[in-house]
Amino acid sequence: MTVFCAKFKTSLLCLIPFIFILFSSCNIIEKDKERLFKKSTVLMDTIVSITVVSSSRDKAEKAIDEAFRELKRLEEIMNFYSEESEVSKINRNAGIRPVKVSMDMIDIIEKAIYVSRLTEGAFDITTGPLTRVWNFHSKTVPQPTELRKILSLINYRDIIVDKKNSTIFLRKKGMLIDLGGIAKGYGADRAIEVLKKNGINSCLVAIAGDIRVSGKKPDGSPWMIGIRNPRPQKGSDDIFTSLPLTDAAISTSGDYERFFIKDGKRYHHIINPFTGYPSESTGGVSVITEEGYLSDGLATAVFILGPERGMELLKRLGYKGIFITGDLKLYE
Repeated sequence: MTVFCAKFKTSLLCLIPFIFILFSSCNIIEKDKERLFKKSTVLMDTIVSITVVSSSRDKAEKAIDEAFRELKRLEEIMNFYSEESEVSKINRNAGIRPVKVSMDMIDIIEKAIYVSRLTEGAFDITTGPLTRVWNFHSKTVPQPTELRKILSLINYRDIIVDKKNSTIFLRKKGMLIDLGGIAKGYGADRAIEVLKKNGINSCLVAIAGDIRVSGKKPDGSPWMIGIRNPRPQKGSDDIFTSLPLTDAAISTSGDYERFFIKDGKRYHHIINPFTGYPSESTGGVSVITEEGYLSDGLATAVFILGPERGMELLKRLGYKGIFITGDLKLYE
């Protein structure tokens, strides 16, 4: 229960869009007129909310339930902490043998490697050993010698994808892949695919700070997405700004989701793959792209690179973003 409450508290971004949606749809009651339907559940260790535009409640609920089932299926193969997941099977056989996996796993790992190449390694799913050693519950900082040893295992180039035989191989023993930095955005993409196959063309999928939208709301207006203030004052609004989105994905990474403060220093969960320590950046970054996996991975990379280098990377790639620093300076 404690973990669930913490997750709920840090998932405000995924709830913000629906504040606008619900108020704007109160007067839509006519039968057979398109209106909004929304359902939420807990998946991927967070709250997942799906809102769709439809004239039929039955059609809307069937589509949403199928999208939830798809997310549950993906969660089972991508879960870093489950011994039965495909990720864990790959990790157990690191440096030993290739592992036969589903095409879904091939797909997400290929996409992760693509983002790693775009960011020159600022995003890297082989940071699994760092995920294990940084324990945010016990609030302990790993020893420098331990981190130096781990850094030799982190390199996305040591992931061997054999698409023909549907296998993944990690070159070095001790390597671990962790898809946490891309799985939610990827899941949002797949949920949108399922909704569209079920005849839903206008919809919003929010998995914590990863949101993917398609089409528009029933009144023809875009979906409004709230960007969280990384340092809200007591009693003030959590929303720093809001953005209209249509047929796009937005992902947010920040130092306020999982962190502890020790000796006056903030240690958060976004670990720099080059140093083994949490990124020196503070605040939060939101990245807008056409697909969720890309916005998810790039948001992590931009946060690690910092506001100036990170926003320069986005500009070079042709994507938009907003970086709000811990002292509320804005880069866009």
